[in-house]
Amino acid sequence: MYAVIKTGGKQYKVAEGDVLNVEKLSFDVNNSVEINEVLLVSKDGNIQVGAPYVNGAKVIAEVVEQGKCKKVISFKYKRKTGFRKKIGHRQLFTALKIVKIEA
Repeated sequence: MYAVIKTGGKQYKVAEGDVLNVEKLSFDVNNSVEINEVLLVSKDGNIQVGAPYVNGAKVIAEVVEQGKCKKVISFKYKRKTGFRKKIGHRQLFTALKIVKIEA
């Protein structure tokens, strides 16, 4: 059984027991999160596709970790002028463990 969910403006294919990093959610570690934006559910070969969401479907997840990703470095350079600019960015994330898929 798997589902396709939408969170943080992105779509993820999840199954029970999966751990995935999503955009930062404002929940504490070990809290339960209920995701109602389920786009697709596959159960025993039967596929339910929502328009846009599947009615009555939800995914229950547990917050495992709040953290930062690896640093991404952006370097801007213009020749002959001596212009150099180095910028670093670390994106915040929330690690979710999928506990249950209800459809």
